[in-house]
Amino acid sequence: MGGIMKKKKIIIASDSYKGSASTIEVENFIEKGISRVTNNLEIVKIPIADGGEGTVDALVLGCKGQYKYVDVMGPYQELVRAKFGIINHKSAVIEMAQASGLTLAKHGQLNPYEATSYGTGELINEALKFGAEEIFIGIGGSATNDGGVGMAQALGVSFHDKNGQEIGLGAKELAKIVNIDTTNINPKLKQVPIYILSDVTNTLCGPNGASHVYGPQKGANKEQVLHLDQLLQHYGKKIKEKLDIDILEAEGAGAAGGLGAGLLVFCEAKMCRGITKILEILNIHNHLRDADLVITGEGRMDSQSLNGKAPVGIAKLAKKYNLPVIAIVGSTEGDLTEIYQAGIDLVIDIINQPMTLDHAIKDVEWLITNAGETAMRAFLLSKF
Repeated sequence: MGGIMKKKKIIIASDSYKGSASTIEVENFIEKGISRVTNNLEIVKIPIADGGEGTVDALVLGCKGQYKYVDVMGPYQELVRAKFGIINHKSAVIEMAQASGLTLAKHGQLNPYEATSYGTGELINEALKFGAEEIFIGIGGSATNDGGVGMAQALGVSFHDKNGQEIGLGAKELAKIVNIDTTNINPKLKQVPIYILSDVTNTLCGPNGASHVYGPQKGANKEQVLHLDQLLQHYGKKIKEKLDIDILEAEGAGAAGGLGAGLLVFCEAKMCRGITKILEILNIHNHLRDADLVITGEGRMDSQSLNGKAPVGIAKLAKKYNLPVIAIVGSTEGDLTEIYQAGIDLVIDIINQPMTLDHAIKDVEWLITNAGETAMRAFLLSKF
């Protein structure tokens, strides 16, 4: 008499669709679509992020951690309620977007000269105060272009002007820096390793720097981009002059408006590929070993998806176990040949008829559910 057949195991590990659905919602909708086809499956949902918004949720939910809430300074010096996570009892997970993110700006408020990363420093202080033994910080989605100076000020670093006075907050103050004093920096930083979760490799300045690449989305026009770049140049030169650290050409220093530079210099942080580190923390290998299919996804799949985005990172790991990978995405653009070469076997665009973006956002549950059904039928078809 034959044994009981093992249920097929499906891993759903999708990033969020920014502005439309969280990683948890996307995965629930996909599961709903799969259930239209069959319920005779083992489905494992793993919340995913790549270092941007949703990183805290992904790791807290994935590791069964806990949230901590604290009031900190927002990007425009307003009070905001932010959260960070505690996982594995001793590791803190911070998302700079919680304190200094674009989504915190009111309509028409974007101003890269005024925006400060001070609240991110306050979050780091809170994690240290809690007793975290290591800190992971996702730095996507920033509103700032201050080089992490605000964060450093919150941690106790002083930036003096020509009169020996502390400079103010925001990128507009960077030109005033004459001296940098780290005497009063939070001493716990020496004992606690900090890991930056980012998919950005931009340098601090220049054509590929923080201001040129990300300044426009933070409200800067062409002239302001050039000026902001000059401000960060001055800041980088002062770091070299006063601290003997050459940060201007460091890979990733331009992430989050130069917050990468601030973390590397003042926190001695280590830059990590966001999705790689997150998948490692979530121990996704344990789930993949006996899986039959992986379904991943993101809001938009294009050539940028090759640069450290969640679906490709997951696909590369899945291929170590010879698993088929289907990506369900909000939209696609351009030639996907390299996406397929990177390990994704099928890309399903949820848009199934001509529609506006507003229409797609409004109907996102229905659209993703339909795509989940299509993915499952495609997988079962491959078994014939």
